[in-house]
Amino acid sequence: VQLQASGGGLVQPGGSLRLSCTTSDFALGDYSIGWFRQAPGKEREGVSCISRGDDIIYYIDSVKGRFTISRDNAKNTVYLQMNNLKPEDTSLYFCATTPCSGDGLGYPVAWGAGTLVTVSS
Repeated sequence: VQLQASGGGLVQPGGSLRLSCTTSDFALGDYSIGWFRQAPGKEREGVSCISRGDDIIYYIDSVKGRFTISRDNAKNTVYLQMNNLKPEDTSLYFCATTPCSGDGLGYPVAWGAGTLVTVSS
């Protein structure tokens, strides 16, 4: 089981990117989905998650007001819209099935290769 993340790239500070997460193995709508990131030399960080019924959406403080998570079940895709990107957002981003609550993300359960986001002038 693998989830595919895409949409990363090089962007200037203040720019935007939209990451997509999809899979051909199961319906994402049946699971809580989270976005994680890990920069070189740093611990993995749970960035955002959306619960199975979309009733819970969580963001870490550093991205609140800038990132938006959403899903399109018809396209079997979960998105992470990232606006006003900062150099500290530079990281490898990957999506995963994971518990999602108002307190944050649980451990990633099923994931795949990530997509690299680089924010630099």
